[in-house]
Amino acid sequence: MEKTIRGLRWWVIGLIATAAVINYIDRQALGVLWADIAPELFPNETDDGRKSIYAKISVIFVFSYAFGQAIFGKIFDWIGTRLGFALSIGVWSIATALHAFAVGLFSFGLFRSLLGVAEAGNWPGAAKGNAEWFPSKERAFAQGLFNSGAAIGGIIAIPLVAALTIYFSWQMIFVIVGLMGLLWLVPWLYLVKSPPQEHPWISESEKEYILTGQQILDEDNNHESDYNPNTAQLLGHKESWGVIIASAVIDPIWWLFVFWIPIYLNEVYGMDVKTIGLYGWVPYVGAMVGAWFGGLLAQNRIASGWTVDKTRKLVITLGCLIMLPSLLAMANPGGPVTAVLLMAVILFGFQTAIGNVQTLPSDLFGKKTVGTLSGYSGMAAKLGAVGLTSLVPWLTAGGNYTPAFVIGAGLALTAIASVWLLIPKIEPLKPSGFNSSIGLID
Repeated sequence: MEKTIRGLRWWVIGLIATAAVINYIDRQALGVLWADIAPELFPNETDDGRKSIYAKISVIFVFSYAFGQAIFGKIFDWIGTRLGFALSIGVWSIATALHAFAVGLFSFGLFRSLLGVAEAGNWPGAAKGNAEWFPSKERAFAQGLFNSGAAIGGIIAIPLVAALTIYFSWQMIFVIVGLMGLLWLVPWLYLVKSPPQEHPWISESEKEYILTGQQILDEDNNHESDYNPNTAQLLGHKESWGVIIASAVIDPIWWLFVFWIPIYLNEVYGMDVKTIGLYGWVPYVGAMVGAWFGGLLAQNRIASGWTVDKTRKLVITLGCLIMLPSLLAMANPGGPVTAVLLMAVILFGFQTAIGNVQTLPSDLFGKKTVGTLSGYSGMAAKLGAVGLTSLVPWLTAGGNYTPAFVIGAGLALTAIASVWLLIPKIEPLKPSGFNSSIGLID
């Protein structure tokens, strides 16, 4: 008799969350090490000049990440979750290790570009895996678990990389970090053999629970929305643009901290790499708790009888409103402890909201379209991050970060508006609803 694994869907989301941990260790390593790398490779530059170089490298990464999200959204819809993740994490792990051979702006930009394209697969892949493996009522919590993996990666990355500097050169640290992703491939390829409909190790009761909890039966008796539009039709819905715009304006807030926490602590408070390791992980604790809170709150409200529409809008709005006062307070935070605690509140609010923003594609469309919309919204999010990241050296010249935080507060308000105004009701869309929404395509 074929073996079964109890609660297989939780093993799958656990591996996806672990991929997010590795993803964030990989991308955070450069920011943590920059205080050591920059003087060695760019000895003739001023502090503002080195910050400008770091911003250029970061913009290359995010721009490549945006491009990669559009590509990988389609790739995951074409080849499936299993192979899509294997391709994504395999390439990004190699790209991370290649950072050891970087000697200047061009080589760092090249390797960061490869890293960005490959790491982009993580998010549309997670959205697609969530849609495949979880009923609608559990998706926000599952997405929260995945997003907490990103936060845990941030918590681990900064002290881990700082500790590794005691024993290894910065070049060797990139090689060590790159190996983590290649090791992850072993349990992933072994455990995730297929979607739940065909997986040989899933119990019949869990399969039935997952499939009956998804949207509706199509003509092939598969449990999913019957509406999987082509790209032109997808982009013709104002609801799709609600998801895309919300992602584009909220995501730069996250990247503002992912890229700049170590640089901020070094510039404003004069911390070296080892001291940054003592402080820089604190904001990600707020992010981790926020990811759990946002997912659990959504699951609780749906279980109590709230509609998906009411639940998503409440949690997204709450998360954005939590961010606002702390973003404004960062204009004059005082000491470093207060600063990192305010950052923790901001990232708590962000993660409360973002898990529910990221479930919107699976709330609106069928599984064959989820990866595509997730990819486009992810691309828009990263283009928004490119814009803000490009401005940071100019906005923060002389160590004054207030303008950047004020812009972040405005972006949070815009995210609320886009969800409420462009998605009148969060529910599975139908082909007939397209013509009545804006009537661009027959």
